[in-house]
Amino acid sequence: MKMNHSDQTIPRRDFIKLTTGSVTAAFVPATLNSSLISKTKQIPIGVQLYCVRKELAEDMPGTISALAKIGFEGVEFADYFGRSATELRRMLDDNKLKCCGTHIHLETLLGDKLSETVEFNQTLGNKYLIVRSLKQERRSTKETFLKTAELFNEIAERLKPHGMRVGYHNHDYIFEKFDGEMLWNILANHTRKDVILQLDTGNASVTGVSIVELLQRHPGRTVSMHVKPYSKAKPNAFLGADELDWKQILRISESSGGIEWYIVEYEREAYPPLEALKANLAILRKLRK
Repeated sequence: MKMNHSDQTIPRRDFIKLTTGSVTAAFVPATLNSSLISKTKQIPIGVQLYCVRKELAEDMPGTISALAKIGFEGVEFADYFGRSATELRRMLDDNKLKCCGTHIHLETLLGDKLSETVEFNQTLGNKYLIVRSLKQERRSTKETFLKTAELFNEIAERLKPHGMRVGYHNHDYIFEKFDGEMLWNILANHTRKDVILQLDTGNASVTGVSIVELLQRHPGRTVSMHVKPYSKAKPNAFLGADELDWKQILRISESSGGIEWYIVEYEREAYPPLEALKANLAILRKLRK
């Protein structure tokens, strides 16, 4: 979708500064001192590769390298583009990047398929196996959903000897209700504490739920978070120019949420993907100070 000038969420001159490397001058106060920075938890920041899926399909090594140069510390896979785990690991190592997760289908974690998935991710150096979505038949009734929750518990137990964890990434449907209780909360209440609740701030906010309340209700479960802006009034908004209380979200994530990785995600087409990711990364770093 084409973006009109009136839809822009940051001035064009500041966006140019962000995407040409002048981030400090544009967004970081000159008075910021080292003592303030040192108080910030050293939570690494990764990127969800779905944001650059077209670029990866055309030039995977070049795109991975570009993300590293932007300043990301890790990547979360959504597709392997036919590459072997060894090839992918080499690209990460060449660019000093870590794998901060994979988005996979639940079926790849069941039965005999689990060992293959474990082996692939061991090669990647990844310990976060995040179920990207749930099919309708696994959440059609409360009874079937509780059985799905038990599957997560069984997977978690099987992954434990490998030092890996299973998790679930939310879409909007997970905030529907059975008997007045959101599926998200049902999942949290009926799964082990080591099952990750990967909170996607954008997908959750579109339903009207409070990100702050979700974090507070399930302490220690938000091991990784998709840091995605949300604004009903300005759909193309970057972090900090949207409608979410990022200072509060980040504070709770780091004090009690259990956060180990922030994962930036920006999927709007108003800006070139790599430039938009660079801008949002710079803003996230500023918001954390």
